[in-house]
Amino acid sequence: MASLTTAKRLVVKIGSALLVDRTTGALRTDWLAALARDVAWLEGRGVQVVLVSSGSIALGRGVLGLPTTDLALEQSQAAAAVGQIRLARAYEEALAPHGITTAQVLMTLEDSRDRRRYLNSRATLEQLIGLGVVPIVNENDTIATDEIRFGDNDRLAAQIAATIGADMLVLLSDVDGFYSANPAVDPAAQRYQVIDRITPDIEAQAGDAGSGLSKGGMKTKLMAAKTATAAGCAMAICQGAALRPLKALENGANATWFTATLDPQAARKRWIAAMKPLGSVTLDAGAAQALFNGNSLLPAGVHAVDGAFGRGDPVSISGPDGRQLGLGLSRYTADEAQKIKGHQSAEIEALLGYPGRAALIHRDDMAL
Repeated sequence: MASLTTAKRLVVKIGSALLVDRTTGALRTDWLAALARDVAWLEGRGVQVVLVSSGSIALGRGVLGLPTTDLALEQSQAAAAVGQIRLARAYEEALAPHGITTAQVLMTLEDSRDRRRYLNSRATLEQLIGLGVVPIVNENDTIATDEIRFGDNDRLAAQIAATIGADMLVLLSDVDGFYSANPAVDPAAQRYQVIDRITPDIEAQAGDAGSGLSKGGMKTKLMAAKTATAAGCAMAICQGAALRPLKALENGANATWFTATLDPQAARKRWIAAMKPLGSVTLDAGAAQALFNGNSLLPAGVHAVDGAFGRGDPVSISGPDGRQLGLGLSRYTADEAQKIKGHQSAEIEALLGYPGRAALIHRDDMAL
């Protein structure tokens, strides 16, 4: 199976039942300390790690004396508010001895649906990773409602993996892979080692199973696998209860791997190339050549802007002869682009009245 140490970016999803003792509602500090050793081991080998963690509601409900099941939405939000601060502190204290700085990032489904918020979250995560920080991502349960909830952090983890261009995603679960049937009730159930394509037959084999502290079932894990693999990210489902579960996975522990046919960058480029442009920018010869040399598009190289587009919208990129060179996601609105075209990046703040990003279109957001 795939080796975790070959990943450039790895997203790890951690469920509530792994972090929080079901009986006492207390944090499993020994397990978290062992996971921190895994993260430090991977980071030491050059793997950039992002953790997507459940647990805020499970921790908060214990503090507030709420039942372990059937919470009203308002109770879940209150429990999350109490538990989230404890969860963030626990990760900070577990990873700090390894010299690792952590950051808390809270998201909702709307953050991935809205292009502007998607770009903001992507930029923030990229900056944190670039600074050597391990982001701890969780659904923002304190404000989420039934209409906008991811419903399970498996889906959130897959969305994060796609957003940051991760090449591996690991779902630490209470089962050691994807089975042909529920192994708890069917002794003949067989575990898949590798799934190259999620067929209707595979989907039909997914049941709804979950513990009292988590909502995850195999259906949501398959949804996560679809999202991840379409973005060029391989995904594994494996048992997470044992200490150092990532090291165990690396050493051959049972798991099911979902393969990706494209790498994350190629998948993202294909996604961008399929968009319908809402405007266009025309470049000078120097800027056009710079793009094909792998550089981002800076405002100085743009001499014409057309259309009515917003930040994050797709725009056509044309050379000085009018020939289309490709497509990209603009980091500025059409009005902003008009004001900064032909100017140096250092002039952006003076022209717009606020600091801006140096590139009009970043090379990672461009398909040539």
